[in-house]
Amino acid sequence: MLPTKRGTRFVRFEHEHRMTLLAADGRWWRNCILIEASETGARVLIDGSPDVLRSRHFFLLLSTTGLAFRRCELVRLDGSEADILFKTGNAPC
Repeated sequence: MLPTKRGTRFVRFEHEHRMTLLAADGRWWRNCILIEASETGARVLIDGSPDVLRSRHFFLLLSTTGLAFRRCELVRLDGSEADILFKTGNAPC
């Protein structure tokens, strides 16, 4: 586990974990690779153009059926690499 500035511990994965980013309104999706994750967020490497993340609110689908997911907000975008924050509670997307 790797500590961060905020004290949250991230787990870095040795093997590729493929996931999908999905727009909150369902208009776009992007495949991605999970680089590291914590209880509060993750870092992903996006396949294809990251321009769609300008909407800033989206879902990270953790399963191929879409039954396991996290509601997310974009924190940082650097090329194809994105830092995302997992949203909790009843805040709107």
